[in-house]
Amino acid sequence: MSENSQTTPQAPADFAALRRQLGDCMRRDYYRLSKRLHRLRKNPDARQLRKLQQAIEQSVAEKQTRLRNRPELDYPDSLPVSEKRAEIADAIRNHQVVLVCGETGSGKTTQLPKICLEAGRGVDGLIGHTQPRRIAARAVSARLAEELKTPLGELVGFQTRFHQQLGPANLIKIMTDGILLTEIQHDRWLNRYDTLIIDEAHERSLNIDFLLGYLRQLLSRRKDLKLIITSATIDAERIAGHFRNAPVIQVSGKTWPVEIRYQSAPDDEEPLSLYQRIDAAIDELQGEPRGDILVFLPGEREIHEAWRSLRHRREQMEILPLFSRLPAGEQQRIFRRGGRQRVILSTNVAETSLTIPGIRYVIDSGLARLSRYSWRTKIQRLATEPVSRASAQQRAGRCGREAPGICIRLYSEEDFEQRPEFTDPEILRTNLASVILQMASLKLADIERFPFIDAPDARLIRDGFRLLQELQAIDKRRNLTAIGRQLARLPIDPRFGRMLLAAAPLGALRETLAIVTALTVRDPRERPHDKQQAADEKHERFNDPRSDFLSLVNLWNYLEEQHEALSQSRLRRLCQKEFLSYRRWREWRDTHRQLLLAARDIGLKTGSASTPAKYDQLHQALLHGLLDHIAVKDEKHQYLGCRNRKMVIFPGSGLGSKTPQWLMAA
Repeated sequence: MSENSQTTPQAPADFAALRRQLGDCMRRDYYRLSKRLHRLRKNPDARQLRKLQQAIEQSVAEKQTRLRNRPELDYPDSLPVSEKRAEIADAIRNHQVVLVCGETGSGKTTQLPKICLEAGRGVDGLIGHTQPRRIAARAVSARLAEELKTPLGELVGFQTRFHQQLGPANLIKIMTDGILLTEIQHDRWLNRYDTLIIDEAHERSLNIDFLLGYLRQLLSRRKDLKLIITSATIDAERIAGHFRNAPVIQVSGKTWPVEIRYQSAPDDEEPLSLYQRIDAAIDELQGEPRGDILVFLPGEREIHEAWRSLRHRREQMEILPLFSRLPAGEQQRIFRRGGRQRVILSTNVAETSLTIPGIRYVIDSGLARLSRYSWRTKIQRLATEPVSRASAQQRAGRCGREAPGICIRLYSEEDFEQRPEFTDPEILRTNLASVILQMASLKLADIERFPFIDAPDARLIRDGFRLLQELQAIDKRRNLTAIGRQLARLPIDPRFGRMLLAAAPLGALRETLAIVTALTVRDPRERPHDKQQAADEKHERFNDPRSDFLSLVNLWNYLEEQHEALSQSRLRRLCQKEFLSYRRWREWRDTHRQLLLAARDIGLKTGSASTPAKYDQLHQALLHGLLDHIAVKDEKHQYLGCRNRKMVIFPGSGLGSKTPQWLMAA
């Protein structure tokens, strides 16, 4: 056979057979292989055709293997969702979108992926299952793997921001909603999935609302994709209506009665601190049948203060913290019951995402930390606010799962009745620059026409565009610039991303990375209430009299040096001795590593540690993201910022005793 025969056109029947085989391929391969076949029809090449046939056969074989690997399924009789599995499976087969409603503890989170397998899903592609929090993604994947009797990472995998356990045989992938958003950047049609489960949709986070809008548009183009949305009963009909009246399946929870008790201090008494009221509520519960206590607090700081307050006075109890940033090993402790009564101090992560065994009592501070943007001051701030009535009811529902429960609310009934019914969706209270940037990079419709469940405020949209223009991410016609395209590929706030882009040509990327990532996590410097002076003395070594930003660089360099020199256990002891949080430093380091890789992916060079950036170079880079965060001292020695905002230097700042003419603040 001569070499020229390599390009002899194939018989039409060969192409027709390959076209038929394509229908049995994995979804993720179908379009890619279809394009190759189309090109070969125009320009036949026998060698390339054989390669294509091999690729098609491999994809078909993988699909057949997935079909054979589907595990045996059984459902715990104790979970209410098990009684509804046939109805849910039929709805999935007959509808493209299904909404499943039920309270936390009904079993919907762990059983829905199994019901999807029973309905024939997970063969053409993955069953993707999103969780709003990392801690929930880990817990759900571990539980699901256990129920399917498979090691985590085989049939069931998970992925969060910093960790993943995935494998080629995965049928189910549990992930945070942020991971799915990132995948859209590389796979707009989400071809790796044949089914998506969006869990806890009632939380109405920015990620969830964007995903629901995006998927509504995608479903008309991907008729094979199934979408299951889970929600508490809150707002369920509204979400269903957003998807053209998708069927709603209600799953009732098995609950015992929960007694609600309110607390309000008498007018003639000196008010007790939050931690004193928690202690008093624990005392009150000691007269009740034994059971674990779940305490809802607004944030990590309050959890640490409560832990310090309780651990010496309640030595007979096990005091456990719970929040999203907690390391995986410590998170798992809440699922292991020992001999002692437990008091679990939690943020609202335990409100809907997790079911903790053994909880019989809830103490509700009535507070939560909410991010809120002001279009007047143009500032996004994390404020402590009273929770809505719906959130308070969710918290009360955490007890009464295994026996009659009691919820003590550390506020009055009158206070409860005056609270708003629901928490505002995040899209109505946040700066929209990041959303607009991602939508522009994906070439989606204008944000004003995007199908959000709740349309964002026009003032917030204007402010988002204004900030992106200030950062040079869009032009006057609101088109994405080269800078904007790079910013969209960095998994960080556009302000911080702009600093990194400016830092690279100035030779200040290494220091700017340390600063930017420090600003996205909690400060590792701890200042216990009873040891403030000792902590300040230890931290003084990091202070730079010219700039708090340089103080962060000094802290980063010190911890990196100690990391290289010490074992993990010795570094932990050093951090404790010097009032530094080892856990927060690890999170800082993980965030730094992730962003460093992203920066390298878009071609940014970090430079050498042996040639540190000069003061001017570093602060010029930071200024690119903080143009509206500068202030000047007026004749009254007060600082005046953009839009006539008055500013003061924080007393804990290294510049607290100085009065420079100009300030720049993050």
